[in-house]
Amino acid sequence: MSSRTLSSSTVAQLLIALLKAEGVTKIFGIPGGTVVWLMAELKRQAPEIEFVICRHEAGAAYMADGYARANGKLGVVMTTSGPGAINALSGAINSQAGHTSVLVITGEVPEKYFGQGYLQEGSDTQLNVSGVFRHAVESSVLITNTSHFQTLFKQALRSALSLPRRTAHVSLTNELASRNIAYDAASLDPQSYRARAACTDIKAVQSALGQLLEARRPLIFLGNGCREALACPERLAAFVELVERLAIPVMTTPNAKGIFPESHPLSLKNYGICGSAWPRAYMKPESDPDHFDALLVLGSSLGQLTTSVIAREPYSTGLIPRGPFIQFDLNPGMIGRSFPVTQGVIAELGATLDVLCELAPRQAPDAQAADERRALIAGIKREQPSCVDSAGYASEQAPVHPAAMMRVINEVITDGHIFIDAGNCVGWSLNYMAVDPPVRYQSALAMGPMGFAVAAVVGAKMAAPDVPCLAIVGDGALMMHGAEISTAAQNKVGAIWIVLDDNDLSMVSQGMEQLVPDQNTWLEYYKLGRPDLVSFSRGLGAETFAIQADQGPGALKTALTQAVASAQSTGRPQVIVVYIDTKPSPPYGWPELVQG
Repeated sequence: MSSRTLSSSTVAQLLIALLKAEGVTKIFGIPGGTVVWLMAELKRQAPEIEFVICRHEAGAAYMADGYARANGKLGVVMTTSGPGAINALSGAINSQAGHTSVLVITGEVPEKYFGQGYLQEGSDTQLNVSGVFRHAVESSVLITNTSHFQTLFKQALRSALSLPRRTAHVSLTNELASRNIAYDAASLDPQSYRARAACTDIKAVQSALGQLLEARRPLIFLGNGCREALACPERLAAFVELVERLAIPVMTTPNAKGIFPESHPLSLKNYGICGSAWPRAYMKPESDPDHFDALLVLGSSLGQLTTSVIAREPYSTGLIPRGPFIQFDLNPGMIGRSFPVTQGVIAELGATLDVLCELAPRQAPDAQAADERRALIAGIKREQPSCVDSAGYASEQAPVHPAAMMRVINEVITDGHIFIDAGNCVGWSLNYMAVDPPVRYQSALAMGPMGFAVAAVVGAKMAAPDVPCLAIVGDGALMMHGAEISTAAQNKVGAIWIVLDDNDLSMVSQGMEQLVPDQNTWLEYYKLGRPDLVSFSRGLGAETFAIQADQGPGALKTALTQAVASAQSTGRPQVIVVYIDTKPSPPYGWPELVQG
């Protein structure tokens, strides 16, 4: 029998040791009275692990999300109990829905005072913080005793870091963190308490590949579940080689935009809301005899925005091929949820792609069919632009057309992370941007919270300081979480924000104008009072640029080029406020919804 060597520490020390073993170097949050002992221990262990003081708990959660997206590790949020914990909830819901590894740690009042009206109590009262989180994230637990601390905290780490990636919540009573606890030093190794899925069904992959090769017009549909797998350059290169050899085109979901290079001849860019015109041109309508005849879906839940070509028709049946509909996903609950499949396979996507790429060279595609597909796709791209308004995209006029803004961002940002906030930023970027790795397009379209990108870009830049990290945000979103510019300035984080300033919540006003026409136009109803966002941002510590209504995309390109250089050289946050052309709107398909 082997003997174990036990060590002793406080719970706070053990908690931080477990986080450090997972590669955590930053915790985002706001201090408070029920995390006293955790705060004290973090101060003692700085700068090895840093407590980043944010301006709002929701901003802290979005920052942790951005941090985890940029470095592939665990994002951690720490807040006090009661309102502090609940303020972090929207960010936690978003990271859970977006499949990001985030751990939310909240304090709780001392157990001996439960039920006595202690300030900010969230346990034995009408507010049940753990219960609220339990209905929002993968797992949530209140820990009150050293006897179960290690079991429950490691379970939270497993929940957050397993595939698919998720968000977990733990609440600790204040006094617990100060208590002594014995532990086996070997148990700090993550391999001792969690394993990583890396399995697939080889026969099922072989069958799926065979069905694609038997089709005349097959199609591969990549979802966000493939993001981490295809972030590996070697795997991406092998997959590109497979696509080229078999001449099978690739489209992505909105959230997965750019995980396959959109400049590739066989890329159809992104399908779904505000998607490229190319997928529909290739797929053809259901009534057309040339309607596509095989679909392989890898890592997509096939949700509303993924399957909505026009706003009036979510879950479009045009996505159902005449032949095989094959879906691979690690989460069995996603397979066949929105569409009937002919083959559903529970599998990890990285392993699936590896097997697919290994099998492909052994297959001989129908040369004539492959050549026909190459010619068809080249013809589609030659005859039809992928975006709706080519003139707007190419415009050099003032004020800046939002489509032209996307073009400028494409021209300047060739590496790093581009975060997309909610609202019209989504529509403009989905339809007009062309994203190739190593650029990473980061959106939050499962929940779509305003202000996500405003804060997430700060966490991302902390995780990836050597590459540009830029957020495309609206003026409404900036006013929600723009205070986090101050967090960036304090920590010398050179994040960049491009703000679409139209003094309006334009996605709402433009949508209402189409959905519920009113002689008293909606276009004046959601105005924001013309705040001075340049002065606001400068006051929070940013270097600022204003692209006025009489300036065009050339001025924006000059400012963005300067901002990227300054962000890297000075570590100072950069804010570019663009007074955009307010007349155009993204191609959501609102008129079709009205007619329907």
